[in-house]
Amino acid sequence: MIDFDEVTVTHGGRATPVLRSVNLHIDEGELALVMGPTGVGKSTLLGAVNGLVPHFTGGEVSGEVRVDQRSTRTHHPRDLADVVGVVIQDPAASFVTDNVEEELAYSMEQLGLSPVIMRKRVEETLDLLGIVELRDRPLQQLSGGQQQRVAIGAALTAQPSVLVMDEPTSALDPGAAEDVLASISRLVHDLGVTVMMAEHRLERVAHFADRVIEIRNDGTVRTGSAPTIFETSAVAPPVVELGRLARWNPLPLSVRDARRRAAPLRERLSANPPACSHSGGTAPRPLLEAKKIRVLYGTTVAVRDCDLTLRAGEVVALMGRNGSGKSSLLWAIQGSGPRQGGKVTVESLDPADLSPRQARQLVGLVPQTARDLLYLDTVGTECDQADRDADRDAGTTRQILEDLAPGIDPDSHPRDLSEGQTLALALAVQMAARPKALLLDEPTRGLDYLAKRSLVSILRREAGLGTTVVVSTHDVEFAALAADRVVVMAAAEILADGPARDVLVASPVFAPQTAKILAPLPYLTIHDVERELAGGDDG
Repeated sequence: MIDFDEVTVTHGGRATPVLRSVNLHIDEGELALVMGPTGVGKSTLLGAVNGLVPHFTGGEVSGEVRVDQRSTRTHHPRDLADVVGVVIQDPAASFVTDNVEEELAYSMEQLGLSPVIMRKRVEETLDLLGIVELRDRPLQQLSGGQQQRVAIGAALTAQPSVLVMDEPTSALDPGAAEDVLASISRLVHDLGVTVMMAEHRLERVAHFADRVIEIRNDGTVRTGSAPTIFETSAVAPPVVELGRLARWNPLPLSVRDARRRAAPLRERLSANPPACSHSGGTAPRPLLEAKKIRVLYGTTVAVRDCDLTLRAGEVVALMGRNGSGKSSLLWAIQGSGPRQGGKVTVESLDPADLSPRQARQLVGLVPQTARDLLYLDTVGTECDQADRDADRDAGTTRQILEDLAPGIDPDSHPRDLSEGQTLALALAVQMAARPKALLLDEPTRGLDYLAKRSLVSILRREAGLGTTVVVSTHDVEFAALAADRVVVMAAAEILADGPARDVLVASPVFAPQTAKILAPLPYLTIHDVERELAGGDDG
């Protein structure tokens, strides 16, 4: 169904290829997982399947890509639209209509399908993805996760034989991600749809994959079964890391497989289980207090009379289903978002009462789409402007950026950066103002496991300096690594608030893979297990 024949791709202005001599064959009805470090070229590989590379992106391409016997050299993306459906990283950037139902129907309209067929497929897709209640909602009023499901639905309604998906679960809560992946798996198994999917949250999708395609830093590709690739891959989900640590052969890919093997390991670890959540840097002093926060969008209540006290030096994970109110609460706290009731106090001041420059020195926020903060032509000018806005010495923001993501060319355009580099630049811009509280909305989208660990180190360093850090996230593995405390929202209210280990281990939805495998022992991360096993047999 999909063939790459000696494909090499070099982006404009680059001296070295991002993909080098790629040879691949993907059969009809396969789910192929594309993996590799952040910025390695996964999106480029996917873009080559529907002709976006090079017809839209430019650059130089040698070799040939064929999809259902059609060469992307001679077929532009519009010529492949009846065969290839595409879901990009930023779903909002792909929308062309105003509401959910119109967006689901748009691709079918372009293919000239009859209204009867269109109506039937829209209804089937709404049911398949569990978004019936969103039918008439404006797209701009949806949460990031809801937008992502709509984008997936818009690709499915045309019933393509090939689906290309770039991080399709990155903005979805764990339950929604399971539902969507189960739906995609049914399309593969029951209808023979071929799926190429790039995904950094390997723990969600590894056990679904028929084939894994690993892109390495030199642009070369190797492919094989998931157990074979994960034996030596640079990145791997926690279940695989635990299998490596315990020397299980073959490596497990799912929690179920690992639990069947884990009884001896659990027995070994039960002698000295962790007692409580890590609390490095946490201080008891309240830094920010939010009282009776209320946010409405028309008649929809997004945040209902929420109270939240944040202490200096702690890292808080804000979790909950898509649409539960997390982003609305963050924007209300930051001061520039809507707030119909309540009060936020940071050192006796409410950010909503201050100018944007003054507010940034109290509360900084990096939004879900970090690019929204960037508006200048080069990385260097973004950094220079941030220094001026924050009244910092020249070079301050650039040095922060170098610490976060070394080696970014200051002359490069911010829109040409990878997701991880974009996050680093947006974070550097906010950190330059040295806010008392730093809020991040879904910061791990587009980050591999190594980049996430680096981000954890950065956030914990900031917490060690007395900053309050709040991270809204659906990434349970990241929350387990980073958070001292977890706050869970549901239906616009705060449902749970407590130490990270207590809240995460007790939740069947938000527990990380290590916790599920080793339950009822309260281990959250591979690091917890490594510390206990240090110096002994692996069990």
